[in-house]
Amino acid sequence: MTPSHPHHGRELCDEAVSLYADAVARGAITRSAVEPAPCLIDTALLLPDPDDSRLLRPVPPSAALAHLLHPVAEGLLDRVRASDRLARTLVPLATSFSGAPHLAINVLVGPAAIQAAISRTLYETDDEILTIQPGSTRPPEELQTALSGTLPTVERGVRLRHIYQHSARYSPALREYMDQLPSSLLRVRTLEQAIERLLVFDRKVAYLPASADRATALEIRHPALVAFLAQMYETLWARATPFTQQLPTTLPGTPVTAVQQSIARLLIEGNQDEAVARRLGISVRTCRAHISKLMQTLGATSRTQLGALLVRDGIAEGATPRTAEEPAAPRTAEEPATPGVPG
Repeated sequence: MTPSHPHHGRELCDEAVSLYADAVARGAITRSAVEPAPCLIDTALLLPDPDDSRLLRPVPPSAALAHLLHPVAEGLLDRVRASDRLARTLVPLATSFSGAPHLAINVLVGPAAIQAAISRTLYETDDEILTIQPGSTRPPEELQTALSGTLPTVERGVRLRHIYQHSARYSPALREYMDQLPSSLLRVRTLEQAIERLLVFDRKVAYLPASADRATALEIRHPALVAFLAQMYETLWARATPFTQQLPTTLPGTPVTAVQQSIARLLIEGNQDEAVARRLGISVRTCRAHISKLMQTLGATSRTQLGALLVRDGIAEGATPRTAEEPAAPRTAEEPATPGVPG
């Protein structure tokens, strides 16, 4: 059984320093070798090797130093001595680091590792941040966490662009978040449907989920991949509606609202209620309330009749009915939050 560590937070024990120095000198270290010093994992100084699950790779000592010193510098004056100890420990190791300073793709496992990587990148960003935030409206506490990481970047003049789904327009917490950022640097647009969560920093580094529960993420630094993701973002941005522009409440020539038409289109494509709600960023309860209103408006007495009336009246125009070979979208649980992301 691994003995408990006597220290707390972001401090490093002597054994952890020794193991980290060995990892820096060798370029990698086995998972079993670091079991006596779990603080190396907790402080995200070692990251999983994307090519060998048995190995861990050290982050560059300079990046490790910045990551560990940042919260210390914001603390009380009695932490100055701890800062000096970390600097004397990590700076000399930089000269012996032989690995690549930035891997093309890093696998980040767990909220702590994801948060640490994004925080490091935020600290280095000096031009622009692009984000896509799908799903339902974000909790106020999550937006406050995002704000605390974003404010220092806007103070440096970093521009922000966020793409949300239309449902986010009705979130008081989101409007409060936007009010605390300078309008000259912040631009927000919304889409009916959005792809998975995406963050792009200075068109040099990108982050996206690597698992359904978002407990694992990819940090991408390959120039071609990041350029592709940024280009895809620009395509979605061009199709999105500016947050300051009013969405139409009804569509000309149809007896239903724009939201109900979106739901109708997804129903005709063969999606279940849960999948429709997920893709539009609304709750299942709200989705079913809209379906009920659709049935009342069109005088439908069953879901089958509703589908026929939607097609007959052209309300779901543009939908592609799913063929027998195409399975319906799976039912999924409410999308989990991603820790520490801007906006």
